[in-house]
Amino acid sequence: MSDIIHLLPDSVANQIAAGEVIQRPASAVKELLENAIDAGSDTITLVIKDAGKALIQVIDNGSGMSETDARLSFERHATSKISCADDLFNLNTKGFRGEALASIAAIAQVELKTKKEGLDLGSKILIEGSEVKEQEPCSAPKGTSFSIKNLFFNVPARRNFLKSNPIEIKHIIDEFQRVALAHPNIAFSMYNAENEVFNLKKGSFRQRIVGVFGEKYNQKLVPVAESTDIVTIDGFVSKPEFAKKTRGEQYFFVNDRFIKNAYLNHAVQNAYDQLLSKDQFPSYFINLKIDPSKIDINIHPTKTEIKFEDERSIYAIIRTSVKQALGKYNISPTLDFEQETSFDIPLSKRMDTIKAPTIKVNPNYNPFSTDVSSSNKSSNNGAIRAAAKQESKNWESLYDNFEKSTTEIIEHQPQENVEQQVISSNWDEETERNRTLLQLHKKYIFTQLKSGYLIIDQQRAHERVLYEKFNTQLKTKKSSSQQLLFPETIEFTSADGELLNEIKPEISALGFVMDKVGRSSFVISGIPSEIKEQNIKQTIEKLLEQFKLNNSELKLDKKENLATSLARSASIKAGQYLNIEEMNNLVDNLFACEMPYSLPNGKPTIISLNLDDLNKQFNY
Repeated sequence: MSDIIHLLPDSVANQIAAGEVIQRPASAVKELLENAIDAGSDTITLVIKDAGKALIQVIDNGSGMSETDARLSFERHATSKISCADDLFNLNTKGFRGEALASIAAIAQVELKTKKEGLDLGSKILIEGSEVKEQEPCSAPKGTSFSIKNLFFNVPARRNFLKSNPIEIKHIIDEFQRVALAHPNIAFSMYNAENEVFNLKKGSFRQRIVGVFGEKYNQKLVPVAESTDIVTIDGFVSKPEFAKKTRGEQYFFVNDRFIKNAYLNHAVQNAYDQLLSKDQFPSYFINLKIDPSKIDINIHPTKTEIKFEDERSIYAIIRTSVKQALGKYNISPTLDFEQETSFDIPLSKRMDTIKAPTIKVNPNYNPFSTDVSSSNKSSNNGAIRAAAKQESKNWESLYDNFEKSTTEIIEHQPQENVEQQVISSNWDEETERNRTLLQLHKKYIFTQLKSGYLIIDQQRAHERVLYEKFNTQLKTKKSSSQQLLFPETIEFTSADGELLNEIKPEISALGFVMDKVGRSSFVISGIPSEIKEQNIKQTIEKLLEQFKLNNSELKLDKKENLATSLARSASIKAGQYLNIEEMNNLVDNLFACEMPYSLPNGKPTIISLNLDDLNKQFNY
C-alpha cells in the first residue's frame, strides 16, 4: 500500500495562509502599511482603485531593501523581525510572522520597487500567483513602492465573496485610520481613484484625531492620563453628550498596535455609568504602554487580539482613570466630602470697606401675646393669626344648606361641553362616522375600535410610511425634490465623505441634490420633500450612521439599507406634538402601506387591545 501523506507545494500552502491573513483588500492594506512603519518611514502614501480590487499601492520613504532581501521577502516565514522563539515575547515591531507578502503574492499580481539609501539602483520584482515573472535593477527613490493588482485574480470564489465597493472602502479606511492614529509622528496620505481622502501631517495625538475625524472633535475630547507599574495610559475620551448609537470611534492601542478587546471596552463603558443610556456608546482613543513580556500578541493571524498577563488590574486602572478624567473636567457630578463648607467665604476686593454685621431686635415682641394691637406693633404674623382665629369661630356655618347648594349648582350647569357628557349608547356608531384620535405622551396615537382600541407608535408608523415611499423611489428612480433657497455646505469626516460619494447615485434617486466640493465637503441644493423643516446636516449624518449600523447588523442590500436609514433619520420622533389633521394623515398613510403592522426589522408599529381584556382589569 502506497503512502498517502505528502507535502503541499509552496504555492498551495501560501494560498491557504492567504485565507487566514488576507481576507479582503483591507487586510492587504494593513499588512503593507505596517511593513512601511517597520521600515522606519516618516511619510507613507496609500493609493487604491476599485475599492482595492484593481490596485492597492503603498509608497514609503523607509530604509528600503537590497536585491537579495527583496527577493527573499516573498518566501514563506521569511522575516527580519525575530530570530528565535524568545523574541515573540519581546516584540516592538508590527509584522513578525513572515506570511503577509508570501500570502499576497499567492493571490495577486505584485510589483515591488525598492532601494536602500546609498545605492545607485534599486530592485524591481514582478510576481503572479507566487511565480516570479521578472526581476531586474531599476531607478527608484529611497524606500519601497509595493503595488498589488487584481487581488484574488486566481481565486475567483474568494473574489465573488467580496462586498460592494462602499463596504470594502469603509474597511480600508478603518484599517488606514487605525494605523494612522497609532503613529501621529508619521505623515500619512490616502487617495481613492485619484481623489485625496486623507492628508495627515505629523503632530500630536490630539492633532491626529482631529485630522482624521474633523475639527469638530476638538471640543468633544477629554484627556485621560495615568501611570502605574502595570500600565501607562494616555489618550482621550468623548464627553457624554457626544455619545453615538453605534460603536464607531472606539480605539485601544497597545504599544502602538490597534487591538480589539471586549473586556477593556466594558471598562470604559462602565466608567460612563449613569451618564449614558444602554443604547449609547462613547468614543475613546486610549494608548496603553505595557512591558512586551507581559502580553502575548501571537494568538491570531491578524494580530488584533492580545492576551494580557494581568487583565483584571488593567481593567480597574482603565475604568478608574476614565472616571477620574470625567470628574476632573466637571463632566460627571462629584461630591467632595472633605471640603469644609463653613470656609466658603467670598473674597472681597482690595478697596472695599468691610461692614460689620448688625442684628435688629424688637424689644416689644411677645410671642404669647393675644392682643391684636400689640401684635401689629411687633409684626404682621400676629394679625394673620388673629384673623384666622376670628374666622374659625363660625366654622359650623360653612356646611349649612350644603346639599341644597350643591344640587342647584349641578342642575344649572350648562351642558355645552361634549367631552363631559355621559357616553351615549350609540357611541360606537358615531365613532365610525367621526374617528377620534388622541396623542398620548407625545409618543403614541390612541384610537378606538368596536372591539377595543389601537395604540400606534407615531415614530415607527411614520418610519414605515417613509420606508415604503423611499423604496418605491429607488426602484422607479422617480422622486420629488425641493430646491433650497440657500444651498447648504456640509463638511463630513473623510470616511463619511467617501461613503457618501460612493452611494451618491442612490442618494440622488431619493431626492437629494448634492455636489462634492473639496476633499470631504458637499453642497446640498435640494432635499426630498419628506424631510422639510428639518436639520439637513443632522439628517444626513444620522442617515450615514444608520446606514453603517444596518450594514453591520441587518446585512441589507444597498438600496433597502438606504431606504431604511433615511426613513429612520427623517421620521417624526417621540416627543413631537401632532394636531388632529397630522394624526389623521399619518394613520391614513400607515394603513395604505403594504405592510402597516411592522417595520422591516420586525418591530411592531401597532398594538391592538381587546375591550374584554380592559373589562377584566375592572373586574366586570
